[in-house]
Amino acid sequence: MFSNTLVQVGLFLTVLLLVTKPMGLWIANVMNGNCKIINRLGAPFERLIYRTLGTNPDTEMGWKQYAIALLLFNLVGVAFVYVLQRWQVWLPLNPQHFSAVSVDSSFNTAISFVTNTNWQGYSGEVTMSYLTQMLGLTVQNFLSAATGIAVVFALIRGFARHTSKTIGNFWVDMTRSTLYILLPLSFLFAIALMGQGVIQNFDAYKEVSTLQPTTYSTANEAGQLINQTTNTQTLAMGPVASQEAIKMIGTNGGGFFNTNSAHPFENPTPLSNFLQMLAIFLIPAGLCFAFGMMVGDRRQGWAIFSAMAIVFVVMAAVAISAEQAGNPILTASGADQTVSVSQSGMALQSGGNMEGKETRFGIVSSALFATVTTAASCGAVNTMHDSLTPIGGLVPMWLIQLGEVIFGGVGSGLYTMLIYAVLAVFIAGLMIGRTPEYLGKKIEIFDMKMTAIIILVTPLLVLIGTAIAVSVTSGTVGVANPGAHGFSEILYALSSAANNNGSAFAGLSANTPFYNTLLAFAMFFGRFGIILPVLAIAGSMAAKKRIPVSLGTMPTHGALFVTLLIGAVILVGALTYIPALALGPVIEHLLMVGV
Repeated sequence: MFSNTLVQVGLFLTVLLLVTKPMGLWIANVMNGNCKIINRLGAPFERLIYRTLGTNPDTEMGWKQYAIALLLFNLVGVAFVYVLQRWQVWLPLNPQHFSAVSVDSSFNTAISFVTNTNWQGYSGEVTMSYLTQMLGLTVQNFLSAATGIAVVFALIRGFARHTSKTIGNFWVDMTRSTLYILLPLSFLFAIALMGQGVIQNFDAYKEVSTLQPTTYSTANEAGQLINQTTNTQTLAMGPVASQEAIKMIGTNGGGFFNTNSAHPFENPTPLSNFLQMLAIFLIPAGLCFAFGMMVGDRRQGWAIFSAMAIVFVVMAAVAISAEQAGNPILTASGADQTVSVSQSGMALQSGGNMEGKETRFGIVSSALFATVTTAASCGAVNTMHDSLTPIGGLVPMWLIQLGEVIFGGVGSGLYTMLIYAVLAVFIAGLMIGRTPEYLGKKIEIFDMKMTAIIILVTPLLVLIGTAIAVSVTSGTVGVANPGAHGFSEILYALSSAANNNGSAFAGLSANTPFYNTLLAFAMFFGRFGIILPVLAIAGSMAAKKRIPVSLGTMPTHGALFVTLLIGAVILVGALTYIPALALGPVIEHLLMVGV
């Protein structure tokens, strides 16, 4: 087991490290307009877009103007996706003749995809038409990811510039990140996925004959359950590869099928599974290097990358070991008579905890995928998190609650991590008497007020939302499991929504007016309640004078800073969420091991 884990995790990290620098170079050159090939080939398309938008690409914006443009653009996106779902019954590319989506589900889904959350309270293959999937959801996969990239570059410019009133042009940032980063990568990745067997078509759903008859239960007119047997199965078709590509590249996570990347039409082979995990981290890792380039010190980018990688490796190791150990209750009941003993003396199930996992991938790939998708703001799943062991489930839940800064979402992971960097140097300055400054910019009262808002927004949404959900009948009626695990399902749902992840424990029936409204509220304010103060900090930093390095300046590129940064992230997460986690996965683990 150990060698298998070492090979898979080591291979993943090695490949990620190899692609980080070239990806970062490409992103930085594209966003700065320094790529000659792009300038030559893409200039006509850019000019057409700017002319259509009625904007001058040479005119930059202050942070307030940038924020207004961003908010208006995303609100238009919410309205468009909402209307598309409500009208899909009258629109083309609906071979299954799906009816209009309900008001509350349409509202939830529109906000979900615009905020890069991609929480899905519905089953895609029996709810959304091909046109809705492509024109609504897939398009927003691009635009929400581009919004994250735009915001992080606005913040990076704030650190890189001095005595400046502007942080860039929102429309230029959106255009370049979509045209030259997201579209090319998604095109290439979609081809690679099709080569592995991911489907891409506009066919009607197919009825196929099964090798063996299937018996299922259904209700008759009197409401009684009766057994029926069938020799046919309906196979859903659709333009899956194109949505799957940007789902991963843009750290979106919204799957074409209800079972997401556990479905063989979305994720057919171990190689496609590996590529999907790599795609999730590709841009977030590259942005770390791009950040170092733009601030004039590549060591700064590698310091951020190192902090992310260290926490990721530790979390992945905990999740994998917990799933490999299995469930001691099953062992004690005699369900698995063949056990091995670890070096610590703990009995291990011979197959580990395979509940809810695909045999195509096994425990290591499944637990690694769960760690990757929640370390990033992705939400795609290749295993059911509801079936993870308590500790195995705690890892993805806590990674989400940390703000998804361990590589994180496209753009959102880095800009949130940079806020933690500001917090870390401020705390260090108070502790050791150093000047609180980061990258030559003095950290002042306004910056710390905005930092406090950023850090407090999501915990307030998560904890207050969870308290409401467990206090009312509308919140508890959808819980499939009683006790601590049911509480974990609700806590995970609010954590996923407020932090814009989108994955779920899957044991909670959340497609109700109550949860669709509550989670939509959490997703919207969890996204824009952070973006607005981030842009405010960007404007504040850009306007500051650069302070020369002195004896009072704390280096922010070495091991000490990396340690402080990790400590700030873990400490804030621990102080905020440990009490809630103790009521869920922690107590569930203690009950499982018989303490």
